[in-house]
Amino acid sequence: MEWYKYLEAFFAGVFLANAVPHFIHGISGDKFPTPFAKPPGKGLSPAYINVIWAAFNMLVGYLLLKSSQVHTDNHIGMALIFAGIIVISLMLSNAFTEKDKE
Repeated sequence: MEWYKYLEAFFAGVFLANAVPHFIHGISGDKFPTPFAKPPGKGLSPAYINVIWAAFNMLVGYLLLKSSQVHTDNHIGMALIFAGIIVISLMLSNAFTEKDKE
């Protein structure tokens, strides 16, 4: 498998994991930071923006996953998907810790 397919798998995990908090807050009707808030990533965006942002992340994640052609029997590819999930989850947990401190 080409090296860039593994990169696609990693970023598929990143985008799919990033969709989760935005989707949950959005469908719960809660405000939550997005890149469209003021200031970007710090201010709170309305729930509907979070649902749209989550849908975008899900779409990109799905397209990257499909393009990567990683299957469950490809252990390196699966590990990279999970690595992308863990990396972005740790980064977001740190970034969103500050969301209520405005």
